[in-house]
Amino acid sequence: MSDNILEMRNITKTFPGVKALDNVNFTVKRGEIHALVGENGAGKSTLMKVLSGVHPHGTYEGDIFFNGQKCQFKDISQSEKIGLVIIHQELALVPFLSIAENIFLGNERQKMGIISWFDTTEQTNALLKKVGLHEPPSTKVSDLGVGKQQLVEIAKALAKEVKLLILDEPTASLNENDSQALLELLLQLKQQGITSILISHKLSEISRVADSITILRDGATIETLDCLEDQISEDRIIRGMVGRELTNRFPPRVSNIGETILEVKDWTAYHPIYDGRKVCDQINISVRKGEVVGISGLMGSGRTELAMSIFGHSYGRHITGTVYKDGQEIDVSTIDKAITNGIAYATEDRKTYGLVLIDNIKDNITLSNLEEISDKMVINEPRELTVTNEYREKLSIKCSSILQKTVNLSGGNQQKVVLSKWLFANPDILFLDEPTRGIDVGAKYEIYTIINQLASEGKGIILISSELPEILGVCDRIYVMSEGKIVGEMLAKDASQESIMKCIMTQQEVIK
Repeated sequence: MSDNILEMRNITKTFPGVKALDNVNFTVKRGEIHALVGENGAGKSTLMKVLSGVHPHGTYEGDIFFNGQKCQFKDISQSEKIGLVIIHQELALVPFLSIAENIFLGNERQKMGIISWFDTTEQTNALLKKVGLHEPPSTKVSDLGVGKQQLVEIAKALAKEVKLLILDEPTASLNENDSQALLELLLQLKQQGITSILISHKLSEISRVADSITILRDGATIETLDCLEDQISEDRIIRGMVGRELTNRFPPRVSNIGETILEVKDWTAYHPIYDGRKVCDQINISVRKGEVVGISGLMGSGRTELAMSIFGHSYGRHITGTVYKDGQEIDVSTIDKAITNGIAYATEDRKTYGLVLIDNIKDNITLSNLEEISDKMVINEPRELTVTNEYREKLSIKCSSILQKTVNLSGGNQQKVVLSKWLFANPDILFLDEPTRGIDVGAKYEIYTIINQLASEGKGIILISSELPEILGVCDRIYVMSEGKIVGEMLAKDASQESIMKCIMTQQEVIK
């Protein structure tokens, strides 16, 4: 039997106006963890969709060989039957079904056409033990955190007797502990003979677990690196991804901080469903003109809830507290009033809350400020086109045209459309919630440059991020949140990852 479990030869895939894959060759050895990296729009996810049958045979050129056999998958069910399973970045779980029901959905344990719940529960317990998830099989998926939902997806793959497991950005939405647990599980699966393809922008994770790394750039294969023979540095991977040296992950910025532009006092918000549970507890924060303020904390600490509750009370109930802009109290009780008062919020969930995916780039960008492109309540189409093209150029949005649907853009370019939308609203204060989640180092650098530009224009920026190096590299001042409270405040120049984590851990010890 060949050492290679997978060979993809001369794969070419074209969408209207865009060649997503151009004669790509990709080989995976049996029993290895093979990382697939590249900038947003490089073709990684498209290549895996071709492989798994999401893009069926006949819609692309080239050949796929799995275990030495030529494959022509018409849909994803055909690829799963031979043990090739993909876990997408957006998890495909039904939230109101149980863990057991999700694991065997479409693959039911049955006898004579009747589901055997005994066998379903018994086999679910065995699978959950394999992936290290200690939850009853009857638990609803909606009651699990994102990290545990990832484990359910992997258990689901194991139930299909997976031979090649593809994970597309599996740790993008996970905290540090859950990310490490998932990587450990991949290493354990490797010991059990399961081959994995890992797509990730977190180069430190790739360096830790990958045996081989294939780099794509602009839809073409650049090179494959053997991590077992050579020590592959992150800088070496970045050079292959972007085609140049990236000597500094964060662009330099000279801070020019002015007067206080935003002040939030005694801000309290309660959970929208669970009465009595505070998501924000007597919070006091401030931002000055030209200042980038970071809000750090673990997932679930209340960072997003704080931003959304300030932005038009779009999250939470029984919200109390006062917001001041330039020393004057302002009303932010609705999203319209928040925008009118110069506040904008770029969400962490761009696909659900940030964009109308079925609509084009043009309509998404102008959506937040239709008055600016309208004459007597009628949209001025030439002005709308001019504005959209300006933002396309300004933020380097890679697309076939501004009429391209946003659903067909890469994650990084979708994020640039979200930013364009809120920049067009011309806010004075901008909340950026995980603005670089799931995007590559090159696109991150571009977004950091945009943040610097906004700060130089005197705007107040509040950056929420789970990545401590990002918080330390971009911000002037940092607030630390834990359990819905502000538990620390420090200047970025005086801060470190250790000092931030110490604030969080100290608060959690107090609660215990």
